[in-house]
Amino acid sequence: MLSVITLLAVTGSAYGNVSLFVEEPYGLFGSVNPTGHSAIYLNRVCAQSPTMLRRCQPGEKGVVISRYSRIRKFDWIAIPLIPYLYAVDHAEDVPEWAEKASVDKLRKQYAEAHLSSLVSASEGFDAKNVWPQLLGVAYIRKIYSFEIATTDEQDDFLISEYNDGANRSHFNLFTNNCADFSRRVLNFYYPHAVTRSITADLGITTPKQIAKALANYAHRHDGLELNEIIIPQIPGDGPRSHTPRGVVESLLKTKKYMVPIGVLNPYILAGIAVTYIVNGRFELAKHGSVIPVWEQEHMLAGSINDEPTTALEESRP
Repeated sequence: MLSVITLLAVTGSAYGNVSLFVEEPYGLFGSVNPTGHSAIYLNRVCAQSPTMLRRCQPGEKGVVISRYSRIRKFDWIAIPLIPYLYAVDHAEDVPEWAEKASVDKLRKQYAEAHLSSLVSASEGFDAKNVWPQLLGVAYIRKIYSFEIATTDEQDDFLISEYNDGANRSHFNLFTNNCADFSRRVLNFYYPHAVTRSITADLGITTPKQIAKALANYAHRHDGLELNEIIIPQIPGDGPRSHTPRGVVESLLKTKKYMVPIGVLNPYILAGIAVTYIVNGRFELAKHGSVIPVWEQEHMLAGSINDEPTTALEESRP
């Protein structure tokens, strides 16, 4: 169970990285809104607290930050990598089979030990709608990681900006969602690198579009290597997650939307199909390798070059 952590978080190189996590949708909400979730992983930035960032110390694995809805009115939350993925402190404690009761227990134990500042008086540590968003994500979703390099100066600048800024929620599913947060962080490192799509997503920012835009940006900059990794969902007694889609792709491929549209107006469905073919297609797993958990610890950061690239030199400090 250590390989994904190894791939994700090797430390000691001269340069860090920022990784976009595109997380598959699951459950009832995921069937209604199959766009999934996105988060940002930083291998040389760590969490002083869930709402305060700092530089990592030797041996630390970095932090995952994202925008969530209805968590103490915070705009973003920071969780260390291993707990975010597996709800444990150490990779060797990740179970090979995830039973729901055991996963719930792992989440509650970690929350009691480390996340008391996120607990509301009404829910306490049994906040069933909170902990699955923040802890043990790999038990409920497959995750696609898209990584590009960063410099120390960029990371320090981000820490300063986010620690000094107001961390107050303005979450909106259509205009200020998790993918909008990821888009702004990536553009903080590389201005204008990623944008939303008017045609493929009707102007709504989606995780898949951010991944597509980041891949295109990396391919346009020869010195900025893009590394792709697939973090598998841990086997267990829960349902499997499914492939994330963009907005137009969802209308075309999701039966609950496709059939009514086709019945009411087949010409609209045909137009949606053309829009998807021209602007919406992107294979998340095309270049990524599925990495067993026991190799993850080093891989996300292990592929970083020790020398600065042209793209890094041209980016903001």
